[in-house]
Amino acid sequence: MSQSIHGHEVMRRMIDSGQIYTKESLRSAIRAWFGETAQFYTCSANGLTAEELIAFLSSRSKFYSEGIGFRVNEDEICDEA
Repeated sequence: MSQSIHGHEVMRRMIDSGQIYTKESLRSAIRAWFGETAQFYTCSANGLTAEELIAFLSSRSKFYSEGIGFRVNEDEICDEA
């Protein structure tokens, strides 16, 4: 059985790492943090894979471009967890 993790946890880990991510490096980091079979949810979506979560967060302006990658846009994180 895979665990279900809120997208906020992914964004917190990204912030804490201080790194700039690409989609591929974020996908690898998510798998390292939570495992290959983890599922994710947000305030408005459930049952997301790592790839789907990245696409969802990107479509919601949760990231901003920096150099060749992106970081979390902390102003766009909602208050619910």
